[in-house]
Amino acid sequence: MITLRYGNTNTFFLEGGLLIDTDYAGTIQSFYRTIKVNNIHVSDIKYVLATHYHPDHMGLISELMKQNVKLLLVNTQQEYVHYSDKIFMREKHLRYETIDETKAVIISCDESREFLQNLKISGEIISTPSHSPDSISIILDNGCCIVGDLEPLEYLEAYEDNVALKTDWDRILGYEPKKIIYAHANEKIL
Repeated sequence: MITLRYGNTNTFFLEGGLLIDTDYAGTIQSFYRTIKVNNIHVSDIKYVLATHYHPDHMGLISELMKQNVKLLLVNTQQEYVHYSDKIFMREKHLRYETIDETKAVIISCDESREFLQNLKISGEIISTPSHSPDSISIILDNGCCIVGDLEPLEYLEAYEDNVALKTDWDRILGYEPKKIIYAHANEKIL
């Protein structure tokens, strides 16, 4: 796994061709510079997967799709693909184009292990909806867990009656991860 930092959101490239998250719209030139430094070509990216559809996680998806990168969409995310459209449309200088989800490859979390295995990635995708209903986490068999914007485990006690967050963390910890990787915070070694 290669961490690509070119804006405010950590983006991850997994060997096998999966890009997890992108940054905000308008960061494509920074993205190109960063992948070049890491010896990655756009043609190496087969699929792009967003941990959720907030603007700072999916802003480059439509641009990557125009370059033959396929959108991998978890079925629980389908109704949220256009969540950020109104935000981007207010910022005309970004020239944001909406995502054409009809061209997406849609899978369920139950199908994710087999799908990822076809990319030679050992792991699975799980729904972790406490941050937003479309949020997912990627659990890799090597012990790494990419959780997007899920509130850090250490914050759990700060929330009163947050059953959803506890449920998400209980589920993740059931995989016995060694490393939690956040979109905006430092990774946590367990």
